[in-house]
Amino acid sequence: MTAASCGCAEHIAASYLARNGTLPLPIGDGEIYQTSLMSGLIAGVYEGDTTLGELFTHGDFGLGTFNDLDGELIAFDQHSHQLRADGSATPTRPEQKTPFAVVTWFKPSVDLPLEQPMSGEEVEALINRLAPSANLFCAIRVDGEFERVRTRTVPRQERPYKPMLEAIAEQPTFDFNETRGTLIGFRSPPYVQGVNVAGYHIHYITDQRDGGGHVLEYRLKRGRLQLGLVSKLKIELPQNQDFLSADLFPADLDAAIRQAEA
Repeated sequence: MTAASCGCAEHIAASYLARNGTLPLPIGDGEIYQTSLMSGLIAGVYEGDTTLGELFTHGDFGLGTFNDLDGELIAFDQHSHQLRADGSATPTRPEQKTPFAVVTWFKPSVDLPLEQPMSGEEVEALINRLAPSANLFCAIRVDGEFERVRTRTVPRQERPYKPMLEAIAEQPTFDFNETRGTLIGFRSPPYVQGVNVAGYHIHYITDQRDGGGHVLEYRLKRGRLQLGLVSKLKIELPQNQDFLSADLFPADLDAAIRQAEA
């Protein structure tokens, strides 16, 4: 994190708190609902039994992937899209299934205009100052105009499945320049690494709904930040043979997740 990012975040956070009161932020009464584990994806468990229709009874805001690792899922405002490795974005269908997804009912306690250009690192520094406890989940949404957003999208896999680090070795990346769109995601506590993704996990889609993906880096021109703290986590585990026989706690799990998310 650069000194410039710290100064920018501190200034915006101080101005917001001066207008809206002091920390700590109120904690939402909702919960994070998750199907399967991130360590399952790392191990190559790419099939789940949870349909999107079932998933969205637990929340309409979140992200994940699809069976066969067929692209990235993004959901908000009662709409969800599948972002595929060919660069397309299409509305999802209720019968589609997911091997890993995280959703909630989004109830932000911060709603803050961002009126100056900020890097992704600066936005994260701002969130860390507005929601300083790393021990709770933080649901995040940023709508705005972006100078650039770089994403990647996982290509569809076929059996016999490769471990995730092999599957993403040839994943395509996309550069969205001068677009309007929405970032959706979560900041998860360090202690859930392997269960989820510790730290920031963010997906993007354009306002035209014509592309997006898992966010690698971005620069915001101006926009709106919303976030809320969540203290409840519910996990539904698969019962298929792939999951039951997978090594879900390998020695290099933390490094593997960091590499997969980079």
